[in-house]
Amino acid sequence: MNDKKLTKLEKYWIMYDVGNSAFILLVSTIIPIYFNHLSSMANISEVNYLAYWGYAASLTTAIVAIIGPVLGSIVDTKGYKKPFFSISMMVGVLALAALSFPTSWVIFLAIFVIAKIAFSTANIFYDSMLLDITTPERMDTVSSHGYAWGYIGSCIPFVISLVFVLFYESIGMSFEMAIMIAFFINAIWWFALTIPLLRKYQQVYYVEKPKHPIRQSFQRLFHTLKEITKDRKVFLFLVAFFFYIDGVYTIIDMATAYGSALGLDTQGLLVALLVTQIVAFPFALIFSKLSKIYPAKLLIKICIVAYTCIALFAIQLDKQWEFWLLAICVGMFQGAIQALSRSYFAKIIPPQKSGEYFGLFDICGKGASFMGTALVSITAQLTGYMNIGVGMISIMFVIGFYFFNKATKEM
Repeated sequence: MNDKKLTKLEKYWIMYDVGNSAFILLVSTIIPIYFNHLSSMANISEVNYLAYWGYAASLTTAIVAIIGPVLGSIVDTKGYKKPFFSISMMVGVLALAALSFPTSWVIFLAIFVIAKIAFSTANIFYDSMLLDITTPERMDTVSSHGYAWGYIGSCIPFVISLVFVLFYESIGMSFEMAIMIAFFINAIWWFALTIPLLRKYQQVYYVEKPKHPIRQSFQRLFHTLKEITKDRKVFLFLVAFFFYIDGVYTIIDMATAYGSALGLDTQGLLVALLVTQIVAFPFALIFSKLSKIYPAKLLIKICIVAYTCIALFAIQLDKQWEFWLLAICVGMFQGAIQALSRSYFAKIIPPQKSGEYFGLFDICGKGASFMGTALVSITAQLTGYMNIGVGMISIMFVIGFYFFNKATKEM
C-alpha cells in the first residue's frame, strides 16, 4: 500500500508545500539581504543588523508559540480548519506582497513579523491536515514528498526572482523595483498553489461544535497538556523536537544573514542557497525510501548528528567555498529531519485532536526557534564575534539527541 501512487488529495496537499516553500526560501535569502540593504542605508553596523534580524525572528516565533496551541485547539472544531487556514494563508500572501513598499528598516521588520506569523499559523493547520488526507502507513511517504517537492518547486519563482535581483541594472531598473517584483512573484505563486487544496480538502477528524467554541477550546487545550505530560512518548519527543528542530530553523532563518554579515559575496550566497534547495529534493525522497527499510527514529538520529557537525563547522566559516559546502550539507538533511519528524509525531497522537497537538508541535518547532535566534544574537552582541554565536547552535542538537533517544525507548 505504501508504494501506490499519490491520490489527488495527497498531491494537492503537497502542492501547498510547493507554494509556501517560496516564502521560506525568501526568508532564507532575499528578505535578509534586502533588510541588510535598508539597515546599511540607516548606518546600522553588521553585528547589530544580524542581532535585529534575530530579534525579529525571535519575536515572531514567541508570538506563534503563545497563539499556536489555542488556534490549533479551535480548528479541531468541525468545519473550522479550512476557513482558519484560508485566512492565515491570505494574510501571509498579502504581507509578503506588502514587504515591497517600506523604505524604513523598522517598518520592513514589522511587516515581516506579520507575514511570518501568518505563515506559521497556516502551517499549523496545514500540518494537522496530514491526518485527514492520508493513512498512517503512508504518512512518512506523503510528508517526505511534501518537503521534497516544496524544495525543488520553490526554486521556480526563486530563480525568476534572482534574474531581477541579480541583473536589475542590465534590465534597466532599480534594486528596489527588482525586490518588489520578486516579492509579488512569490506571493502570487504561494496563493495560486493553495487553490487546489482549498477546493478539495474536507476535515475528516474533528470534535463537534460546542456552545462556546473558544472557551471550550482553552479547556480542551489544558486537558491535552495534562494528557501529554502523562504520555511519555509524546512528551519526551516534544522536548527533544523543541531543541533539535530549534537548531534546524535557526540555521534556516540566519544562514544568509550570517554569510552577509561576514561580507561574503551576495550573488554567491543566493546561488549557494539555491543549491541547498536542489540538493534537498533528492535527499528528502531518498530518506522517504529509507524510511520503508529502516525505522524513522534511526534516520532522525542520523540527521541530528549530522546537524551537530554542520553547526560546529560553521564556527570557523569565513570563505565562500566553505559556505557552499555548508549549504550542500544542510540540503542533504534539512528535508529529511523535518518530514520524518512531522510524520513520526502524526503517528503517535490522537487524530481527532490533530490541530491541538500540531499547535503544540509548532511551539516546539518553529515557535521554539526564538531561543536559537536569540542565543545567536545575544552571544554575538556580548562577545562581538558572530562565529561564537552561531557555534552555540550545536548545543541544541546535543540536548535534542539526548531526549529523542529517551523518547524512542518509550515506544
